[in-house]
Amino acid sequence: MLSERQEQIIEESINLIAEKGIQGFTIKNLSKAIGISEPGIYRHFENKTQILLTILDGFTEMAEMLSGLISNNKLSAVQKISFMFNKMVERFEETPSLVSVIFSEEIFKNEEVLKRKIIKILNTNEDTLEAIIRTGQKNNEIRTDSDEKVLALMVMGSLRLLVKRWDLNEHKFDLSKEGKLLLNSIEAVLSV
Repeated sequence: MLSERQEQIIEESINLIAEKGIQGFTIKNLSKAIGISEPGIYRHFENKTQILLTILDGFTEMAEMLSGLISNNKLSAVQKISFMFNKMVERFEETPSLVSVIFSEEIFKNEEVLKRKIIKILNTNEDTLEAIIRTGQKNNEIRTDSDEKVLALMVMGSLRLLVKRWDLNEHKFDLSKEGKLLLNSIEAVLSV
């Protein structure tokens, strides 16, 4: 459980990365944004990597929660995929600055511990989607002429591209509305 100050540090870190990129994410800039000393930051987090790991922990928890919710649900495979897709879109709409963290490859290239964490998140989401698709194929709800890995990649890749385009366009279009349009096409492609 994070303290109130740790929550504030995490929130400001996300905002700082969104505003200035990973290069602008320094303890000095963070301490200015929050209004506390640099040593004050270090009392709550060992270093920047620890802050980034904590941010990614939120995504790990979300991926695991979604996986649990979906696996224990009686919805059809397509409905489960829609649910998962919509929850991710909602999360990015609620906190647009998270896009800069989760989709910033430069953050993860040189930090093995961060790279492993993001791979774990991606794998959890991919495994969940593949399991849904496999079950849907067995139940004749999802086409069987394509491999579940390919179909899962199509869903995740489409979501990523949409969210990244929304972020690069400074959130000037309705992500939820565009997400629904994309999801309708994905559902048409997946369904038998």
